[in-house]
Amino acid sequence: MPELPEVETTRRGIEPHIARKRITKMVVRERRLRWPIPKALEAQLAGQTVDSVERRGKYLLLRINTGSLIVHLGMSGSLRVLEPGTQQPLKKHDHVELVFDDDTVLRYHDPRRFGCILWQEDPVSGHPLIESLGPEPLSADFNARLLFARSRGRKAPIKTFIMDSKVVVGVGNIYANEALFFAGINPQRAAGKVSLARYEKLVECIKRVLARAIEVGGTTLRDFTGSDGKPGYFAQSLQVYGRAEQPCNHCKAPLKEIRLGQRSTVYCTRCQR
Repeated sequence: MPELPEVETTRRGIEPHIARKRITKMVVRERRLRWPIPKALEAQLAGQTVDSVERRGKYLLLRINTGSLIVHLGMSGSLRVLEPGTQQPLKKHDHVELVFDDDTVLRYHDPRRFGCILWQEDPVSGHPLIESLGPEPLSADFNARLLFARSRGRKAPIKTFIMDSKVVVGVGNIYANEALFFAGINPQRAAGKVSLARYEKLVECIKRVLARAIEVGGTTLRDFTGSDGKPGYFAQSLQVYGRAEQPCNHCKAPLKEIRLGQRSTVYCTRCQR
């Protein structure tokens, strides 16, 4: 599943090609995504201008003057831009297209159909998928005192806690593994047993890991035109995720893999306490 850095890379990749352009038509070839695409949406979007492309958590928001098109890539979704004059044969799972007044096309591809394309009138923060989301991890609103306060009395493992989108958005499995490693915190430690000082270190590591992943994603795939629209993970920088039984890059002890919340969790038994 695309995580926050991949979604942000997608946002940065498509925005220059569609912002401030008028939608001439929406083509829906398959309406049955995670939630059905509203039948009135094609008529509603025709003639509207995309003012900007924003992101909230893992949701992309195509903002127009009356509301927002909410796009989630699900497990296997991707977006790519076809510039005017580009000939790209349709693939089996190319479900939706937005066609703009200069003949640019934004094409949505989703083999497993776990993504969504929905509409919300302003304010978009009132949509049920958006309203309960926690703060953005790269914003000033996400800080150690917030985590410390919300974690008091919580027996859930710290890794599960920071992956809760009501606590903070966008800290997915890969980046939770990495941030906890850099912070030196055992992923199984109860969230309520982590001190304020250790939360300060963890917040710093979450911000650094996500910022680095976005930076790498932006340099490995700058252009979403004619590509598959799928930014790659920063695999060359991973310290623990996907490296079970391999030596820790710090102490050389073999990394241990367990399951937490049905997700693969890899950590160093020496470096993380």
